Amino acid sequence: MEQDVESPISIRQPKLPKQAREDVTKQKCTKRKVQRYVRKDGKCNVHHGNVRETYRYLSDIFTTLVDLKWRFNLLIFVMVYTVTWLFFGMIWWLIAYIRGDLDHLQDKEWSPCVDNLNGFVSAFLFSIETETTIGYGHRVITDKCPEGIILLLVQSVLGSIVNAFMVGCMFVKISQPKKRAETLVFSTNAVISMRDGKLCLMFRVGDLRNSHIVEASIRAKLIKSKQTKEGEFIPLNQTDINVGYDTGDDRLFLVSPLIISHEINQHSPFWEISKTQLPKEDLEIVVILEGMVEATG
Repeated sequence: MEQDVESPISIRQPKLPKQAREDVTKQKCTKRKVQRYVRKDGKCNVHHGNVRETYRYLSDIFTTLVDLKWRFNLLIFVMVYTVTWLFFGMIWWLIAYIRGDLDHLQDKEWSPCVDNLNGFVSAFLFSIETETTIGYGHRVITDKCPEGIILLLVQSVLGSIVNAFMVGCMFVKISQPKKRAETLVFSTNAVISMRDGKLCLMFRVGDLRNSHIVEASIRAKLIKSKQTKEGEFIPLNQTDINVGYDTGDDRLFLVSPLIISHEINQHSPFWEISKTQLPKEDLEIVVILEGMVEATG
């Protein structure tokens, strides 16, 4: 995916930025280790700290669960079902204990709330059968227990809600296109060179899979701190880099690798940055490719 674009630059061409006007002697530049705003794998290197209103995470519990790591998500998935089974199993056991069903286990004339319920373990198993609609047929509720009928309705409704919530959460997490994004490859290096008589910043992007990215579009941001004319310092200021949104070139037909170009003109944030100044600048370019996966939507 790498491509080095080289062409001779005319030093004294009119209407060109400082990169093309300055005659710079070759010198070795030592690479500085700069902490990235967005890592190479696409994850933002930003950690939220001193968040006082943590209750807002619980107000959007579905998104919070989806954003959790897989190990915590699976742990919560198992715990939710286990707790609900234990909770309703305890209630079934209490009903049997209060009605005296456990004292008449061998009495065939006694009509229990749940047939063949002889302890907490059997009540727990009956709770699992009720919520998961397994129904082995050994333990069954009778019509002589109105409180058991009400509990059966409550557990069936709550069980359906729990199933819809947790299964929906797992489905959304599985369908996230994080692994699909790994097959979108950007060039390792971006280059600045002449193209059609214009100085351009260029890089390549390509898709490794045969399934296409539908309605793919690309945009770029320059992350750089700035100071306003009034003296206000803005850390990590975001500036748009024009990669063709005025001409429609930002909408990609990503079948083969494409070269994305940004013209460095008077409207470019790189216009006032010289070639010698560029390696010393504390800036970062973030490229965002958006689209819809053809296979899964």
